[in-house]
Amino acid sequence: MTEQATRKRFLTWKLFRRVFLGLVILGVIAFIALAVYVAVLARDLPSHKRLASYEPPITSRVHAGDGTLIAEFAEEHRVFVPIESVPEHVIQAFVAAEDKKFFTHHGLDYVGILRGAINSAKIKLTGGGNLQGGSTITQQVAKNMLLTRDQTIDRKIKEAIIARRMEDAFTKDEILELYLNEIYLGVRAYGVGSAALIYFDKSLPELNLSEAAILASLAKAPSTVNPYRRPERLLARRNYVLGRMVEDGYITQDEADRAMEKGLEVTERLRGPEYAAATYFVQELRKQLIEQYGEEALQRGGLSIRTTIDTRLQLAAQDALQAGLESYDRRHNYRGPFATIDADGNVPEQLEKLTLPPGYGTWEAGMVSRVGSEGARLVLKDGRETSIPKEDVEWARTWTRDGGGAGLASGDVVLVEVARTEEKKPGAETRDGEASEDEWIYVPAETAILRQVPEVEGGIVALDPHTGRVLAMVGGYSFFKSPFNRVTQAVRQPGSSFKPFVYGAALENGYTPSTRILDAPFVYYDEHTEEMWKPQNYSEGRSYGEVTMRTALERSFNQVTARVAVDIGMPAVSEFAERFGLYDNLPPYPAMALGSGETTPWRMARGYAAFVNGGKEVTPTLLDRVQDRHGNTLYKHDTRPCESCDALEWDGGKPPVLPDERKQLVDPVIAYQIVHMLEGVVERGTARRAKRVGKPLAGKTGTTNDYVDALFYGFSPDLVVGIWVGFDTPKSLGEGEAGGSIGAPIFTDFMEVALQDEPALPFRIPPGVRLVQVDHDTGGLPTAASGEVIVEAFRPGTEPGAVFDEDTDFSISGSRSGNGEQRDDIADPFSEGFQPPGFGDQGGDDVADENLSGIY
Repeated sequence: MTEQATRKRFLTWKLFRRVFLGLVILGVIAFIALAVYVAVLARDLPSHKRLASYEPPITSRVHAGDGTLIAEFAEEHRVFVPIESVPEHVIQAFVAAEDKKFFTHHGLDYVGILRGAINSAKIKLTGGGNLQGGSTITQQVAKNMLLTRDQTIDRKIKEAIIARRMEDAFTKDEILELYLNEIYLGVRAYGVGSAALIYFDKSLPELNLSEAAILASLAKAPSTVNPYRRPERLLARRNYVLGRMVEDGYITQDEADRAMEKGLEVTERLRGPEYAAATYFVQELRKQLIEQYGEEALQRGGLSIRTTIDTRLQLAAQDALQAGLESYDRRHNYRGPFATIDADGNVPEQLEKLTLPPGYGTWEAGMVSRVGSEGARLVLKDGRETSIPKEDVEWARTWTRDGGGAGLASGDVVLVEVARTEEKKPGAETRDGEASEDEWIYVPAETAILRQVPEVEGGIVALDPHTGRVLAMVGGYSFFKSPFNRVTQAVRQPGSSFKPFVYGAALENGYTPSTRILDAPFVYYDEHTEEMWKPQNYSEGRSYGEVTMRTALERSFNQVTARVAVDIGMPAVSEFAERFGLYDNLPPYPAMALGSGETTPWRMARGYAAFVNGGKEVTPTLLDRVQDRHGNTLYKHDTRPCESCDALEWDGGKPPVLPDERKQLVDPVIAYQIVHMLEGVVERGTARRAKRVGKPLAGKTGTTNDYVDALFYGFSPDLVVGIWVGFDTPKSLGEGEAGGSIGAPIFTDFMEVALQDEPALPFRIPPGVRLVQVDHDTGGLPTAASGEVIVEAFRPGTEPGAVFDEDTDFSISGSRSGNGEQRDDIADPFSEGFQPPGFGDQGGDDVADENLSGIY
């Protein structure tokens, strides 16, 4: 080798050593800089120790009185499940899908990190996008629970540091518990417990292998495999997860194959008629809970809320109210189609683009294609046809077009109620002998019913008169049409339904049900308004002479009610109504005696409940109990003490007797007298429609001036119902549209369902009531000339013809003594087969004689 070559080789080696040394120095400097950088980042990291006492936001759940789940409140829908309650196959599915080395690494998967770094570099070189970091389950917990989701190097480093710290501080099971309860799995479902309920309506132990793999499939990007919109993608991802479980040795290939054969069957939770019916109840409940505990506690606190609602009665209440409002609406003019489209164009495509009127429920849109003498043909959104009958076309002719003409025409889009039957699609193949969902078609019936969403509104509330538990409440025709709750928020006149409270005050002031009062024109100068007050009966001002208080209430005579109120003094009436909770302050004007003072159906129903239960104060409630996430009771409606209420100590004998702490509002005898007279309203008065139920019922109709409001408050011995119907912006319902023709049918329809399995129990009679046979028309003792003889309720010594001695408790007119013992010389009106003269059916139809109620 020449000297020149040797020198050149030496210089090259020297240069290499210098470069190498420089690189080493730069590496050391870079390492030191990185170490300092990491140390700086580590100094400001949130403490992983917070996770040891972590309490995630939990869904507040609302249950009906029968235990049915009716609603949930949550910003993040989550049901916390301890790791020991999570089935093994669920854990294995998530580990296989998200972090196969979870049980062996110490927080970081370095191979995964390198792979993620290479992929991230490729992403950036090809135009940008999210970085990939090969995150382990531990890293995901750190990111989701302690850090932000920023796609930055800083966040990735912080995530790795916290993951290492977590592995030192927590067991693998503790980390898995945090992960499985925090991970987002779509449609507001956080955690596997919540997702199992939302997608499958199952608890975790009920999940099969396919369902567990589906949940694990949602972990990476829920929106891309949404089961409702992209089922094919989700099933493909599920199969991938099952394959990974086979590779990792969790399941066999045979188990995976059987799981892959299963279709995707997801549910839409808390959907259906029962849940839709409860919407007004739930929203009223939500307002109360926020007022009591705050929105934060309701949305994130995991409250267990047990309500008073009876789901069967709630659905019956909604059905009865909607049917009553639709029936009223049908008696009046059709208001025309809600849209018009091109009858020669693509009808299904045009119908698909239309927005149906709010509150349409299950009705469908149909376009009129032809109108003939026997009806009209319709094209529905799926392209199939049906028809509406001749009578519906005639009803539609009550609508007049702006440009002239009346009724329906081609191109009009209307709402119809269509019954559909399920039929197998022609030529469809079955799998395992059963047709799948998409192999069936739903064929409309040949005839549909023309419908329109009523403009008229209403409300109905049903409660237990003994406990105040609200069993059903519907605040309008449809919550989706209007969320305004007309039971609790509609302040309107009660009309004639207020009269029982006037007569209750009169009974306290010496009147009896048989007291005769003059029904004649009545004029009173009201010094408060400085005007003459001239109330009239409903039937064109007709008067009936002397009538009993019972008759006046049964037939809702205004003139008698006004005369009684003036006689006992309006302050007495106001005080009585305020005592029952109808008003806070009722001005003592005579017109108030006929229901001119505005109140709500909620308060009126509360007042009627006090009559039924023997005069005790009622506090309506939507809640039975509220507990926090740890089971501590925050609220309990029934707070009465009971030392012997421990179920473990109960010997199977009689249940314990709890003290009755309710306030006594009125003498039980007077309360029963009102109830007994209101039975007559159903038997022979303005609410005779309700006799159809065939059970002991009582109630009172109400109608206000110009038929603006129609009301009915009725009850059985254990159920009170209040009903209001009217327009939100007050206007007349129309001539003859009164409480008996609108409210009473709704009450009847509801009670037929509510009491269908209940025995026909009579109203409870308190001690001190004397039951006497009287002439219904005169209120006196029966004579040979008596028409209808009834059994009337009196306080001992106030009955007609009474010769009463307190020492002997004797009355010649009484059928029962004051202590309830039967007199031998008087027939027992409750004995089997007893039928006093004229006590049976008095003839006539079942249509309420509502021409004697209202305010004028």
